[in-house]
Amino acid sequence: MHVHFKSLLSKLTKPNNTLSVTRILHALLIKHRLSSDPFYATKIVRFYAINNDLISALNVFDTTPNRSIFLWNSIIRAYAQAHKFFDAFMLFKRLLSSGTQPDNYTFACVARACAERFDVEALRVVHGQVVAFGLGLDFISSSALISCYSKLGLVDLASCVFCGIEEPDLVLWNAMISGYGTFGDSAKGVELFNAMQNMGIRPDGYTMVGLIMGLSDHSVLRVGESVHGFCVKCGLILNDHACSALVSMYSRCKSMELACKVFDSLLQPDLVSWSALIAGFSLAGDHVKALEFFRELLMDGGKPDPVLLASVLAASAQLAIVGPGCEIHGYAIRHDCNMGVAVSSALIDMYAKCGFLDMGIKVFKNMPKRNIVSYNTVISSLGLYGCAREAFQMFEEVLGEGLKPDETTFAGLLCACCHSGLVNEGWEYFGLMNEFGIQAKTEHHVHMVKLLGMNGKAEEAFDLIKSLPEPVNSSIWGALLSCCDSYKNYELLEVITKHFSETKPKDCGYSVLLSNIFAGDGRWDEVKQLRVDSGRVKGKMPGISWISDINH
Repeated sequence: MHVHFKSLLSKLTKPNNTLSVTRILHALLIKHRLSSDPFYATKIVRFYAINNDLISALNVFDTTPNRSIFLWNSIIRAYAQAHKFFDAFMLFKRLLSSGTQPDNYTFACVARACAERFDVEALRVVHGQVVAFGLGLDFISSSALISCYSKLGLVDLASCVFCGIEEPDLVLWNAMISGYGTFGDSAKGVELFNAMQNMGIRPDGYTMVGLIMGLSDHSVLRVGESVHGFCVKCGLILNDHACSALVSMYSRCKSMELACKVFDSLLQPDLVSWSALIAGFSLAGDHVKALEFFRELLMDGGKPDPVLLASVLAASAQLAIVGPGCEIHGYAIRHDCNMGVAVSSALIDMYAKCGFLDMGIKVFKNMPKRNIVSYNTVISSLGLYGCAREAFQMFEEVLGEGLKPDETTFAGLLCACCHSGLVNEGWEYFGLMNEFGIQAKTEHHVHMVKLLGMNGKAEEAFDLIKSLPEPVNSSIWGALLSCCDSYKNYELLEVITKHFSETKPKDCGYSVLLSNIFAGDGRWDEVKQLRVDSGRVKGKMPGISWISDINH
């Protein structure tokens, strides 16, 4: 009888299990009074978990009188993998009080659940239990603790766990190196990598992933290139995961030529690689290329996720071409893609920037669930179109929904005031930021300076700038200069000119703007002197523009 059921169970370990087959097997086990056997119960719990039937899985667990640690681990893992981390941790607490001794796999699973919940205190409890049960030197538990502490930004604690192991294996070295990569400390990661080599431990592809995952700036591109070169020199076989990480690293560093070379070396690039490359082109400002690669992904049979859809919609918005954005919208509807908050907000932004605000509002109204991000997108869009009253109504709706406005919310409101010339309302919202504990940033100050300056209150705008701590962001000064030019406020211009001659004598952009303002007033001596003072031999970088051919 047992042999017969073991044969059935071995067949059910295949990934294409169905819930109905699992239920049939469960019924057979009950019929033959084997359902309370911990071995069979563990198998059934896993099968129910694979099919996302946690209620049935928990029922099997609760009706099994003698629970092995394998059964405990199966039910805890089932809840953790279903992202029910609180329930997983509660089951862990039940385990501790049951008298059954947890093992290293238990702690590894629960630690990851704590990290996913961003629950530092719970993770510390798990760490304490690891030590209490004598598993402080266990590689599996330690590797999980290192990864989880790193994910929560507690790299010092992760390092303490790592240093407590006398002879760490490759998995532990990789976990610690990845921890530094997650934290963005590439220097510490390289230092640990060198120590690992000195210990005679040969790195693998996952080591390389850990080294480069924290590289996200062009200034550290050389480190990434060195790691890549080391792999080639040592004949280290890079798996697809490592190559995807290289594509991501080069893309984040805006080195798209190298990103494309690595991408082309992949036989079957996964969605992560496609997403990294497309996002990289957008980050580098080549939005046309981003859309081209997205189309290539679709032709290749790829299925974009919501993150990628939001990314290409942002590229379409930056180009202010509605065609590609409409195509993406249509694709998402036809393929029943997850039109969550991120994708819907990106659609609203795209339609607004392409001149179709009504379509953006329609998308917003059809959203089943809205958060502060979606409200912010609509408020900012209404602000750009000068629909201040509608933006204010949206803000009242935010408060009515119990949502907490953030700095983006107020930036959109101030933008609306600026485009509508509502000075009093602008000051009101600017002051309201303090009540929500939001500190005004450059974007807010730019909007206020423009609002005041464009409504004949340039001196008031200048007083606002003088109240700001030094150094004042250049875009704030630029906003005031533009206002002075529009209203021919040459007295204030004299003051600003003197300020720039003392603080930014070589700033070409301001020199050009001031020179044009003085030239417009026929003050050629000032123009000549300004050019001499700035040492300018060439003008500012010329802009570019293009026309979209609707037939191509």
